[in-house]
This record gives sequence, structure tokens and C-alpha cells, in this order.
Amino acid sequence: QAGKSSKPKGRKGKGSKKKQKKEEKEVDLLSPAAMLNAYYICHNAPAFLQLRGFPWPGAPKKKGKRGK
Repeated sequence: QAGKSSKPKGRKGKGSKKKQKKEEKEVDLLSPAAMLNAYYICHNAPAFLQLRGFPWPGAPKKKGKRGK
């Protein structure tokens, strides 16, 4: 049985890694950099609030793209 190794078969080069928790930074939504970004992205106040996670009650629902 030449050419056969005595090593056990299995995952090559991938050891078990523990998942590390990422630290979430608090972001200031009203910082100058965030406001400049919103200035270029949003067209009006309701769009700004919806982008920041504060939708108004009558907000239209976004429709997803359909794959053809």
C-alpha cells in the first residue's frame, strides 16, 4: 500500500475556531458626517426619517425586485 498516508481523513487545514463577538459602536445619527450623507441620499424629511428607521404611519411599503 505505497502512497497511502496514515493521517486520518477529514478537514484539511481548518481547525475549529471560536466565533468572536463584534463590538457594536454607537453611531450618532445627527453627527455632521451622517447629516452630510443624508443630505446626498434623501430627497425630503420623510425619506430621511424612514432611512434612519422612523417610518411614518402612512408610509408606502417597498416592493422587492422580482427575478426573471
